[in-house]
Amino acid sequence: MRLHVGCAMWSHRLWPGHRLPSAERLRHYGSWCDAVEGNTTFYATPARDTVESWAAQTEPGFRFVLKLPKVITHERRLTDVGEPLRAFLDAIEPLGPRAHALWIQLPGSFGPADVATLTRFLAQLPRSHRYAVEVRHPAFFTDDRATRLLEATLTAASAEWIPFDTTAFFASPPTSDAERDAWTKKPRVPLRSLALTDRPIVRYLGRDDSTRTVEGWRRWVDVTVAWLREGRSPTMFVHTPDNAEAPVLARRFHDEVRTRVPELDALPEPIPVEPLTLF
Repeated sequence: MRLHVGCAMWSHRLWPGHRLPSAERLRHYGSWCDAVEGNTTFYATPARDTVESWAAQTEPGFRFVLKLPKVITHERRLTDVGEPLRAFLDAIEPLGPRAHALWIQLPGSFGPADVATLTRFLAQLPRSHRYAVEVRHPAFFTDDRATRLLEATLTAASAEWIPFDTTAFFASPPTSDAERDAWTKKPRVPLRSLALTDRPIVRYLGRDDSTRTVEGWRRWVDVTVAWLREGRSPTMFVHTPDNAEAPVLARRFHDEVRTRVPELDALPEPIPVEPLTLF
């Protein structure tokens, strides 16, 4: 039984580990959280030696949820993507089991009429990886037929549906520059908390006010406890608009769940960052 927690990145200018050399930041982050979203892979396939360094800095049980490049999901919309897909799979091979799931984030325009394309794409993927899909078209959340169609497609491929819960964030108007920026960019879709596999993945967006972030995730504590008792192994990613306290909050989420599920393994103690000196 294990709950993994993480953030949208492993380095942030306001986190203590940011003062470390770039080649050491992931190792430090990995002592705070045991999972991370691979958002950078959306913009470009990383060099294989870069991925080798990621593997070297993390334990085998660390989880990367890696986003497929946008050329596959957004530009070619899952069609005629053999070459970029092969390049991506080759690049991430050094991660081995750390590549927990490949994340297929689809554009908001990808709707129920496109599910057949998704079905064909999932069928061509190698079984050596797990896959998780994030959709943003509102019909998948509000139209029962569209919901069932997508669930059937994902279940047939043993793929997970990643919810991005922004309901707490959009519950009241923004109060900071970071919140105002996120207000125009983050998706507004209804809450979804149904797992399709034994390894559900959740993305949760809170507020810059940590108290409100914690209040907003109460339902996810309940859901996560239930998943663990069912024998599932979930991963929770905690976001806030500025992400300043994201690693601390992710650990707090884990602690809250562990209070209810005492047999859950504790997270490791964070590696201290030694103060910089002149000598």
